[in-house]
Amino acid sequence: MPNRLADRATVWAFRAGWRVVRLLPARVAYAAFDRVADVTHRRDGRSVQRLRANYARVRPELTATQLETLVGEGMRSYLRYWCDAFRLPDLTPQVLHETVRVVGDEGVRASLREGRGAVMFLGHLGNWDLAGAWSTHELAPVTTVAERLRPEEVYEAFVAFRERLGMRILPLTGGPPAMPELVRALRAGGFVPLLADRDLTDQGVTVTFCGREARMAPGPAALAVATGAPLHPVSVHYERRRGPGGTGSGHDVVVTFHEQVPVPETGRTRDKAAAMTQSCAAALEAAVVRHTADWHMMQRVFAEDVR
Repeated sequence: MPNRLADRATVWAFRAGWRVVRLLPARVAYAAFDRVADVTHRRDGRSVQRLRANYARVRPELTATQLETLVGEGMRSYLRYWCDAFRLPDLTPQVLHETVRVVGDEGVRASLREGRGAVMFLGHLGNWDLAGAWSTHELAPVTTVAERLRPEEVYEAFVAFRERLGMRILPLTGGPPAMPELVRALRAGGFVPLLADRDLTDQGVTVTFCGREARMAPGPAALAVATGAPLHPVSVHYERRRGPGGTGSGHDVVVTFHEQVPVPETGRTRDKAAAMTQSCAAALEAAVVRHTADWHMMQRVFAEDVR
């Protein structure tokens, strides 16, 4: 019974968020989410503790005071993501265009023009949903995979939300295997961004990330090997907006397409995918160190924490 009540409360909270937050003036909504972030930080629950531990792993040079300031900034960034998400269905393509600044997209655009498709290795950085909505309008329709959240009604609401933004969503579990559909999408010239800086299955590969062992998903690399589609690591972070406009949060979103990761010429498929995943991890490492507060990683990702 307690779990059922908690599930109902979660469903109610998400539905209320999508309805109520969209009705508030942007300044009021984002200020409220900042306050929620600050209160959550002070309460220091398990998610905040895990965020702190992950930040300490990637930024070992920080003092305790500096680390705590960074955790507070991280919580504000994370709650900004949620406020963005609740308001995202009302953002026009023009607002998305003026909110997103893109770096290094020339190769991806060329590949899509040529009909080769493109697969992206994303980290849990910035606002990947807003970046996905922008991509659907500015690059190509997005096909991606979503973790099956609990309760099921929340998962279904998120799928419906992302599909309204123009994305095609495949379930990670509880449905047909996603890999064949992703292969078909890429061979049809599609755009497939996948969150991969955390292993959600038992198929992950061990990489070195910020000097430590971590498990990451080899799916993006395996797709690139199987289809010939180019693989690019992608990082997303917030930056202060200069002047009015945009989402009203006072921040814009920067989407950085890092250099294409080549497929090794020799080796078994799994070994090729593992080497490419390591290259993606190295690209994301630099982004995480530089924009740590925008890395919304509140789960165990480093091997020493999982053991």
